Amino acid sequence: MHTKINITPSKKLLNLPTYVFAELDEWKEEARSKGMNLIDLGIGNPDGATPLPVIEAAIKSLQNVKNHGYPEFKGKDSFREGISEWLHQRYNININPKDEIQTLIGAKEGLAHLALAYTDPGDINIVPDPYYPVLSRGTWLANGDIYHIKLEEKNDFLPDLSSIPEEVAEKAKIFFVNYPNNPTAAVATLEFYKQLVDYCRKYNILLCTDLAYSEISFDGYKPPSVFQVEGAKDVAIEFYSFSKTYNMAGWRIGFAAGNRDFIKALYSVKTNMDYGTCSIIQDAALAALKMPLSVSSEITGIYQRRRDFMADGFKKLGWDVRKPKSTMYFWLKVPEMYDSKSWCKMVLEKTGVVFTPGIAFGKYSDGYFRVSIVAPDEKLHEAIDRLEKANIRFA
Repeated sequence: MHTKINITPSKKLLNLPTYVFAELDEWKEEARSKGMNLIDLGIGNPDGATPLPVIEAAIKSLQNVKNHGYPEFKGKDSFREGISEWLHQRYNININPKDEIQTLIGAKEGLAHLALAYTDPGDINIVPDPYYPVLSRGTWLANGDIYHIKLEEKNDFLPDLSSIPEEVAEKAKIFFVNYPNNPTAAVATLEFYKQLVDYCRKYNILLCTDLAYSEISFDGYKPPSVFQVEGAKDVAIEFYSFSKTYNMAGWRIGFAAGNRDFIKALYSVKTNMDYGTCSIIQDAALAALKMPLSVSSEITGIYQRRRDFMADGFKKLGWDVRKPKSTMYFWLKVPEMYDSKSWCKMVLEKTGVVFTPGIAFGKYSDGYFRVSIVAPDEKLHEAIDRLEKANIRFA
């Protein structure tokens, strides 16, 4: 007989919180097995096609044999120069393409690798809650600890810096923020960033801002960059994504910009963990940056139309809805007799409409659920009809 083998994963992996999205997949699989036709508004995956100029640039790049080898770790000079130009045009900020930009295989891996670059066992990083999961999980995988600040509606889902204990601030290494925010759709003002930069400078904390939804904004609102604050580069690094702006989620491309020392540390981790961003996809992303603003405006216009319809639909069903200024999400309260998981599961079983339970985004998020407007208009109309017919209301 063979001796039973019991090789267990690392404790840091076993101690990670349950990934609710995996459980949500199980719910959907069970519903489909019963023949239910689902309308999935739980995921944040853009449903539109990547713009044609991006695809054409990728095909042309694919035909160039020079792009078939390993890419450069930092990214192509042409891509980083294009990023620098785009940042200047968009925010009127100056970022040196030589040593203040790092290409990424999507912003998510960069955020996780930054935590590995700066977190030693026992270090504390600050993360507002609700949070995009990787903002905490990167720290936990580095054997660090997280101090979660509760984001509250009364504060427009912005962190109250005065609520952070002095001993936490003095020990903290990284302060992560994500605005426009996933999942709450909250936005940050330039004045808030000024306060945050001053706070991080006072306590010698690395400020990490995740600006993945920089271009998905409505009603003339334009999300700011932290680097529009004077002196922010001394303490900050900012992450950008092509996934939402250009419908390129599956292409896996993003970049980080900021202080050359922070970029160098991120680069050091990446050189030991991956081999850089595919050259072909870099060329495609560069084409995206060079497209007329009308292309991204068209994508944003689709989301704005969906936002307006869904806001009216949920209002009719009893929710107090403020139209988000940015992102592709609604963050809505769960009726008092439910927690977020039981509420979302009940709605799924009764209607086939999938929402994400708030608990997926942190311990302070259980009173909410997230709605993603990433389905064609007719599906969103059908979703509201199903909810109304099943008498799903906020009461």
